[in-house]
Amino acid sequence: MNKSIIGGFFLLVIAVIGYGSLFTVNMTQQAIVLQFGDARKTVTEPGLHFKLPFVQNVIYIDKRILNLDSPVNNDPIISSDQKQLVVDAFARYQIVDPLKFYQSIPDPRNVTSRLQPIFTSALRNVVGEETLETIVSKDRSALMQRIEETFNKAAGTFGLKVVDVRIRRVDLPVANSRAIFSRMETARRQEAALFRAQGAEAAQRIRSKADRDVTVLLAEANRDGQKTRGEGDATRNKIFADAYNKDPEFFAFYRSMLAYEKSLNGESTTMVVSPDSEFFRYFASSTGR
Repeated sequence: MNKSIIGGFFLLVIAVIGYGSLFTVNMTQQAIVLQFGDARKTVTEPGLHFKLPFVQNVIYIDKRILNLDSPVNNDPIISSDQKQLVVDAFARYQIVDPLKFYQSIPDPRNVTSRLQPIFTSALRNVVGEETLETIVSKDRSALMQRIEETFNKAAGTFGLKVVDVRIRRVDLPVANSRAIFSRMETARRQEAALFRAQGAEAAQRIRSKADRDVTVLLAEANRDGQKTRGEGDATRNKIFADAYNKDPEFFAFYRSMLAYEKSLNGESTTMVVSPDSEFFRYFASSTGR
């Protein structure tokens, strides 16, 4: 019984020692073996590895390519043509020297706060040398390459390698955007007012021309009408004169008949004339005598 207990105890001790001596590193990790806080070795290959039990411990560092965004409340960057710009960019980096990284940033949770100022400085140094037209142009790969190289030099001291830098967008500050929008709105209002004034002027010119054309047309029509009426009256008078000269007696009779028709066409016509008036001469005789 005592031998079984002792054997079990030794097996337990061996298991604990074995468990404390082994550690695994997966494909996305790399490890640093520490002994009393001092780095003893770096493990970059995945698999099962050994360490001294109880006196050594292991910290794991990410091996994947990581993202770093520019600060959300980033201050505007002044370009070479004195334009204030808010640049939204991001970088991709990888920890290539885990020992140097651990010595520079013992707590990996602080890596973002340590790298963002360096990234912002690289953005300012490179973007500040370019004009707004160059920054917002389609062919700005050279600009991003320069930012990557500048950032890479500073990040190398942390055991990092910057693999890519990209600029998402470049905007003007909110205050500048509002001022520019206000100026654009004012310019558009002035342009609209100018267009409306030009339209009103053109409309007035068209109306004036139309009124003048109407006046001219009416005057010409009235002139032509007066001329036609005059010619008609002249023709009528000539016809009457010719008819009178041919048969004055019949013409006098015809005129009297027309006068009777016009003056005696009412139901209660009253005329005060002498019975022997010249007007009624055809009432007494068909010859008018």
